[in-house]
Amino acid sequence: MFKKIINGLIDHPLLTSIFVVDLFILLLHKPPFLFSLLMLGGLVAISMYLGQKLALFKI
Repeated sequence: MFKKIINGLIDHPLLTSIFVVDLFILLLHKPPFLFSLLMLGGLVAISMYLGQKLALFKI
């Protein structure tokens, strides 16, 4: 399962870099409230997209 996640992240380098940068900005920096809400929405959208593309538990 871990290998599938890593391969999926390598296959989508732009989305992975946006995801990582967005996550670290939200964790380590305190942006204004509305901007952080927008970034959190983007983070959720990217997470849902990658989760759908990877389909880890598909039988």
